[in-house]
Amino acid sequence: SIREWGWTMPILVDEVGNLIAGHGRIMAAQKLGLKDVPCMTATGWSEAKRRAYVIADNKLALNAGWDDELLKVELQDLDAQGFDLTLTGFELGELSDLFAGVDFDAAKDDGLSENYSRKIEAPIYEITGKCPSVPEMMDRAKTETLQAEIDRAELPDEVRAFLHFAAERHTVFNFRNIAEFYAHADADTQDLMERSALVIIDFDKAIEQGFVKLSASIAEQFEMDCSDA
Repeated sequence: SIREWGWTMPILVDEVGNLIAGHGRIMAAQKLGLKDVPCMTATGWSEAKRRAYVIADNKLALNAGWDDELLKVELQDLDAQGFDLTLTGFELGELSDLFAGVDFDAAKDDGLSENYSRKIEAPIYEITGKCPSVPEMMDRAKTETLQAEIDRAELPDEVRAFLHFAAERHTVFNFRNIAEFYAHADADTQDLMERSALVIIDFDKAIEQGFVKLSASIAEQFEMDCSDA
């Protein structure tokens, strides 16, 4: 988020420099190697008021809600414009859950793109020509943090190995960069990427192997094109 938009909200400190709010932003700044960040000072606050604000700052964020239908439309429109949806703070699993309940017929009635349902099932990315590095195709920060905690725990080797495998579920893939990498890869690498469901080239094969669902619009078109088959 900071890389994409810059620093949009200062951290909050008291008059002697103690951090009141912005712990996550400070951690992000440290990860980015920033030495200075914007700050705002709360003056004249009592200890009780400072402590109450720390609670309120977190609770008020939790109380915020979403209009799921409007959120789906906004995210779909951003995706259609090529924006990386993971920068919004939603993980890929959350995005998948959001789009899973889309009413495709209603989406068409609302005048949305005819590709709406298909893009939700398998986003289509345009290749720009730049080949990303392997680290740019995934974010393993949460995975590596969890695996380090697993290594520090006193566990049987078999349990430790199992938890290491389980922690990999927290690896977040950047499928736009994966598509770019695929376009530059050799045939053997491309084949392995397809078989790993990182890239979908053949929709029929992907559906057959259970990688994607046959969406309503594709199924409808299939019936029209192959009704005599």
